[in-house]
Formats: sequence, structure tokens, C-alpha cells
Amino acid sequence: MDTVSNHENMQQCRDRDAMAAKLAALSHPARLKILQHLAEVEACCCKDVVDRLHLAQSTVSQHLKVLVESGLVRFTPDNRRSRYEVDGDEVRALAESVNGLLTSCCGLPAGEDAD
Repeated sequence: MDTVSNHENMQQCRDRDAMAAKLAALSHPARLKILQHLAEVEACCCKDVVDRLHLAQSTVSQHLKVLVESGLVRFTPDNRRSRYEVDGDEVRALAESVNGLLTSCCGLPAGEDAD
């Protein structure tokens, strides 16, 4: 195996690992709700999410931490109210990766049925 192929294989592994980490972050219904809420607003603080989703503050904080660590949500510290917002570029990149995976695995463009 030449150096270029080895490098490509390593990059593909990193890409798969990154995609798996992002999908894992979305594997909890509360995190999906949080992401959806953040997508509907420009940015908000943890308390706003707590008020909207009626979850405990500690629960929301932990879910936000997972989403931030995955790269799907950005955290901006502020003196009074730290802000969270969806990283649209990361979410779009994940959607494209999943689309590519579905296309390569199923031989169909994403969104088509196998009927």
C-alpha cells in the first residue's frame, strides 16, 4: 500500500469516527429536541432550553455538553448568560456524510425507497 492510499484510509477512518460521534450525540430524544429548539432561535442560554423543554437544568446542561463536544452546537461564554447555537455547517456536513453513506450502502440516493 502506498503512502497516499494509507493516508486516505486514515482520513476515512477519522471521518467515520467523527460521523459516529455526531450521530451518537443525536441518539437521545432530548438532544434532538434541544438541537431542534436551538435551530429555531438564533442563540439561547441553558435556562431558555430548560424553560422550553421542561427538563431539569442539570439534565439540559449535560445534554448541551454532549452536543457541544460533538461539534454540532457552539458554546459562547458570556459574563451573565452563556449562549448556545447550532453550528449549521457541522449539521450540514453530517447530513451530507449520512447521505453519502446511505448512497454507498444502499445504492440509492437518500430519500428514495427500495420498493
